[in-house]
Order: sequence, then structure tokens, then C-alpha cells
Amino acid sequence: MEKIRLQFTLFSAFYSPLISAMSGGFLKAERLDPEWSVSPPGVSAIAALEDGSAHVVQSAASYSFAALAKGETPPAVHFAQVNEMDGFFLTARAPDPAFSWKKLEGAEVVMLKGGQPEAMFRYACHEAGIDYAKIKPIAPGGAAEVDRAFREGRGQYVHQQGPFPQQLHADGIGHIIGQVGPLIGPCAFSSLAATREWLKTDMARAFMRAYVKTRRYLNEAPAAEIARAEKPYFPKIDEKVLAECIGTYQKLGCWTAHVEITRAAYEKTLDVFEYNGRLGRRYRYEEVCALPPAG
Repeated sequence: MEKIRLQFTLFSAFYSPLISAMSGGFLKAERLDPEWSVSPPGVSAIAALEDGSAHVVQSAASYSFAALAKGETPPAVHFAQVNEMDGFFLTARAPDPAFSWKKLEGAEVVMLKGGQPEAMFRYACHEAGIDYAKIKPIAPGGAAEVDRAFREGRGQYVHQQGPFPQQLHADGIGHIIGQVGPLIGPCAFSSLAATREWLKTDMARAFMRAYVKTRRYLNEAPAAEIARAEKPYFPKIDEKVLAECIGTYQKLGCWTAHVEITRAAYEKTLDVFEYNGRLGRRYRYEEVCALPPAG
């Protein structure tokens, strides 16, 4: 077995394509022994590629934009998609079958502040025809702090990735009333990144063979089966809740069978960041992305 070091920028069921590569035994079938970690709050997992402590990281193509804006070459390249849709949910304190995004205007929304989640949320509000400036954001910190704040009674709505919203519902605290993804459509939301040098290695080719099989499994296996295998990675989440979350993401189309980051999805992400005023120019696909290594 060869040790392969993986790092997540955020850890949730939304990133099941990389989690299931471990929990489903696909990496071990390629004689790769996974060791995983989560980057410290406020630190991109790309830093782990720079210092050599990780081979592959879960990141986002948009992380490369900052380096390009400074005229620098990004230290990593994004070579495979993890999610081709935004996976954030909107949760309210009570059921609201008549929910419309217009209700967010003037309301307090607990959320992550800054970065891609906020950029995508702003763009979704634009697509929904509402004024984001009229929302009253509450930003207590990272994902765990956002969840804790809503549980403690702050905010009328909360903006989160699964399985947090599903667990809120199971605990009788919140009710999912909307999703961000359908308003934006397919985009380069989250991806796998590595150095260009690593992508030329035998390990990279073995990893991709495992990852291709993992994505097929995620599209074909029942959500309950996937959740059962992933449960050890989510000790605080009920297995039924985890299965519900995974099933929702399957239906949403986050985990399409193809592994490459398509040019169309990448262009949509450029649209989002351009709308938010966060692009110096529309960076070429080849500056940020590469095709996956051939297995």
C-alpha cells in the first residue's frame, strides 16, 4: 500500500465523491492507503499542496483567482470536479410551503461570510430577483459556528451545506425551504486540486481510476448504502439524516458521472465572480484547470 494524503477545505456529505473514495474502498482497491485531514479555519487546503503535506485536496477553481489577479501562477491546478452544483440549503424555523426568496429581504440570515459560498448566494439572490443588500447577515464563523448560532435562536433563516440542514430538521429545529443550486445551474463549484508535477505520477493515475469508479457508485448505489459506509466519518449525524442528505444531492445532480471540470461549468463560475466584482479579467480555463490524468 502507498500512502496518499488528502485534505478537505470543508468536510461535509457534499464532498461524498472524495469521502466515498475512502469509505467505499475504491482507493484501497488501487493499493492506495488514504490519510485525510481538514485544513484549519480560514486556510485553503491549497497550502497543504504547497508545503507537501497533501497530494490531493478538495478546493474550488475560484481559489486560483486571487493568485492570477496578482499576476502569479497558481500553485495548484484543478483537475476533476467534486460538485457541479452549489449544495447550500436555506432553512427556516417553521415550515413554509409558500416560501419565496423575496421573504429574505429584511430578514436575518445566519451564514458563512466571504469566499465562494457568499459569492454564490449573492448571485442566486440576483437570479431570484431580490436585493441582497436588504438581507441582514449574521456571520458567527465557520460551519459549526453557523449551525450553533441558529440552534441557539439567532436568525430567521440559515444558509448551510448538508447534512447540517437535514439534522436541524430531524431535531425539530428547522425546516428546509429552498436550495441555492437550481438558481445558478451547473458550475465549477468544488473540485480536486494537485500540483501539475503530481498529476504526471503513477499515483495520480491510480487515484483517478479509483475516483472514476467512486463517481459511478455514487450515481448507482442507494443513498442508504452510501450513508452506511460513510457513517464513521460523521459520528454526530444520524445515519438516516445522512442518507437523506446524500439522496438529495444525488437528485440535485451534483455528482455527475463525468469527472472533468467542463468549460461550460467553469464559465458559469466566472459569471458568478464577475457579477460579484471579484474578477480582474475572465481567466482562461487552462490557467486554472486541467484534464484528469488518464487511468
